Amino acid sequence: MDKEAIYRFFNGTSSPDEEARLQEWLEESDDNHRIWLNERKLFDMSIMNVDDSIPEKRKHLLPVLKNLLKIAAIVVITLCISYFIFNRESDETAQQATQTITVPAGQRVNLTLPDGTNVWLNARTSISYPVVFGRKERMMKLDGEAYFEVAKDKDRPFTVITKDGEIEVTGTSFNVQAYSLESVFETTLMEGNVCVRLSDGAASEVRLLPGQKASLSAGKLRVEKVEDFTHYRWREGLICFSNNTFVEIMHDLERYYDVKIKVLNQKVLKRHYTGKFRYTDGVDYALRALQKNIPFEIVRDDENQIIEIK
Repeated sequence: MDKEAIYRFFNGTSSPDEEARLQEWLEESDDNHRIWLNERKLFDMSIMNVDDSIPEKRKHLLPVLKNLLKIAAIVVITLCISYFIFNRESDETAQQATQTITVPAGQRVNLTLPDGTNVWLNARTSISYPVVFGRKERMMKLDGEAYFEVAKDKDRPFTVITKDGEIEVTGTSFNVQAYSLESVFETTLMEGNVCVRLSDGAASEVRLLPGQKASLSAGKLRVEKVEDFTHYRWREGLICFSNNTFVEIMHDLERYYDVKIKVLNQKVLKRHYTGKFRYTDGVDYALRALQKNIPFEIVRDDENQIIEIK
């Protein structure tokens, strides 16, 4: 395989035909995998050392590498050059290199997957996916919240695997919330259609229509119509709440900003709130904004990352 073709793939400039040939080449032998991994390591090292020490033949990568460094400023990117096999029988089950992307608290990131799918990742979210999708399916793992605009490909279903279930589509737009440390598993469809199924062996599977949401409740999937889409404006950098309880809002702030909030003031529990603010405003700004509706005291323990509402 021509190394220039490999680097075009790393840069995201390879054609669909080149990606298909690259997939076939990777599956031919272990030696090809070793070559791939070696070139990937060299590429990753060049990202971390963008200077005059880069060989002349790779200086055409500089613009791309500089853009990657800008992204790295807001998202923790871990390139996991490792072998794995997805837990599913398939003609495509071959050992592949994977990429894992993790977004820190208070941030969000937008990226494009190898098949052209556009993905937004919310705070404290991580995804893992093969650097080359299979010829018959596209699979990835999600821990957190993400919004997908899936590239259409009826011959290769796109599957998102979470701790509670799977979402399968061929080309559509939808939002998934599935943090591993939380009990929420929720899929909201914006356009197209999706199939949502549980992963615990239960005979539970639903198909959604645009404007519908499937959520896990008492071990079963419940489908309901979405009346308010403001929550999904997190892609715009907004945290929105509409007639939410104080506890619900504090839970969101804990997730987004990686803090622990203890509510000791019982009066605030009786109220519902509607409003929005930007991620970049920070947790202190959000709490001060809520104080305008009902008085409460904010006590911070910065050493232990704890905020008390009194």
